[in-house]
Amino acid sequence: MDFIYQGRDTNGKKVEGNISSANESAALSLLQQQGITVVGLSQGVKKQPAEAKSIKLFEEKVKSDELILLTRQLYALTKAGIPIVRALNGLSESSHNTKIKEILGGIADALIEGSDLASAFRKYPDVFSSIYVSMVHIGETTGNLDHALIKLVAHLEMERETKKRVKSALRYPIMVISAMAIAMVVITIFVIPNFTSVFNKLGTDLPFATQILIAVSDFMQSWWHILLAGLVSIFFLIKNYAKTDQGGIWWDEKKLRIPLIGSIFERIALSRFSRSFAMMMAAGVPILQCLSIVSDSVGNRYIGSAVNNMMSGVERGDRLTNTASATGLFTPLVLQMMSVGEETGAIDKLLDDVADFYEEEVDYELKQLADAIEPILLVFLGALVLVLALGVFLPIWELSSAVQ
Repeated sequence: MDFIYQGRDTNGKKVEGNISSANESAALSLLQQQGITVVGLSQGVKKQPAEAKSIKLFEEKVKSDELILLTRQLYALTKAGIPIVRALNGLSESSHNTKIKEILGGIADALIEGSDLASAFRKYPDVFSSIYVSMVHIGETTGNLDHALIKLVAHLEMERETKKRVKSALRYPIMVISAMAIAMVVITIFVIPNFTSVFNKLGTDLPFATQILIAVSDFMQSWWHILLAGLVSIFFLIKNYAKTDQGGIWWDEKKLRIPLIGSIFERIALSRFSRSFAMMMAAGVPILQCLSIVSDSVGNRYIGSAVNNMMSGVERGDRLTNTASATGLFTPLVLQMMSVGEETGAIDKLLDDVADFYEEEVDYELKQLADAIEPILLVFLGALVLVLALGVFLPIWELSSAVQ
């Protein structure tokens, strides 16, 4: 759930913004741990002016590679003992990305005005995730900012590599399916009508396959604009519905049910949950705050809602393993590893092992994906060629037989 808050920071300065949490009490607890005295809290998202939205569409984005480089440079400078404001100003001057220049300059100005580092980072939620801000807050309060930053670098690099592997595995099937769809449209709209005029001149009964092709071609030519408008409308309806809380959970659940790739999405989200949770626990973040932060960072709102349910169970006094088992997302092996971690007090290390386990499964399934998809694509491609060949050439063969 999203909340709008107003309050004062540790310096008495007025602050306001958005925060995501499972419920109102969890949001209050999270804000208090960040040193904010809350004077107003309501559900919703702070709206931007229309001009700001239009400008935001055209402003330069911060890519994952740039964020990793920025974090690594900030780590090197803080480890060398350079004052944070000086480090931020230096990075701002050397950056070629205007968005990064603006952000670093804004953070430096906020620090000069008396803000803490985490609050300054929190003003840019489209660049710095809740995990990022929380790790900065922990590093700042414990005096180990460089340690927190290098952990963030490792976390961001692992996220980047996972995305690259998924994109690489899906590139081939997407290209083949797109080529098949384009070929089907071109043949249906432009090629078959030329044959139709020839077949009509013959005046003979056409084979069933040919009749189907001609009917499909006529339908596409007559109603293509309605079909296109319908597809575009459905796309935007689903897209807008997926932006709502309920619609987002529904859409992300459906993504986990997609044949062949749904299980990959699920394991990636669970790996992200385990790795992020372990990192936050190792940094000393309380378990409820860990769950609240990680629920917004797993990249899947359905699994995020399950993590929120885990938080509710922990608030009632249940063990983490029991609440994880109730979600139905984790395998018995993973639950056993969690249980051992709770009993030995090494839950962060065991969850790191769980993340490694899921990442190995993702690697295996990505390697198997091409082997699984290729025969399916070949069958569809063969069926398409067969239907087209029979539909186009059967009348010609029958005509040749009749002439002979």
